[in-house]
Amino acid sequence: MIKVLIAEDDPMVAEINKRYVEKLKGFEVIGLVKDGEEGYKMIKDKRPDLIILDIYMPKLSGLELLKRIRGEGILLDAIMITAANESSEINEILKLGAVDYLVKPFEFDRFKRALEGYKRRVLNLAGKESFTQEEIDALTLVHHNKEINDETEKGIQKRTMENIKRFLSREGAAKSAAEVAEGLGISRVTARRYLEHLLEAGLVELDISYRTVGRPVNLYTLKE
Repeated sequence: MIKVLIAEDDPMVAEINKRYVEKLKGFEVIGLVKDGEEGYKMIKDKRPDLIILDIYMPKLSGLELLKRIRGEGILLDAIMITAANESSEINEILKLGAVDYLVKPFEFDRFKRALEGYKRRVLNLAGKESFTQEEIDALTLVHHNKEINDETEKGIQKRTMENIKRFLSREGAAKSAAEVAEGLGISRVTARRYLEHLLEAGLVELDISYRTVGRPVNLYTLKE
């Protein structure tokens, strides 16, 4: 079981993050702390494996806390969750060895991917004494970025894909590529390409409408 500490000064956000973690197998939340000083004491006392850490906290910021535990040689992994997205801050956090960085607001699927990727790495490292280069690649950024790279190679932009998903969710009823294109102001070719990508990913369902006039029409519905 991976022991998780959540450091977040907003009680509501902390509780949401706790519920997110508890939905996933293999993780146990051992505490919630509202500031960096309290987090430091909990780390020393409870020795968690992973801290889900906000940057902006009273008394001791998440960044200062991360610097302190690194300076003391405490072996603790960190996933940063914050509204901050400045390049200088992200660069500093990554240099301090954060295993992931999530910008608020984020969806559960992204949170889930971060924790499951971390768990996979922990289990793989615990199960072997040595690794080939290919196995190391699977544990590092080469693997972490595979999904993003695959989408880039296919010409898929995340923002456009999210706009299409929101449109389908808002409309409710099954829509054709032409209807999606008209609703979002994009070309039919683009709409069709993104809908087929979503179909491949298992995020939409396809139904074929055999109308009385003309060719059959593919209709797409967003899965719940």
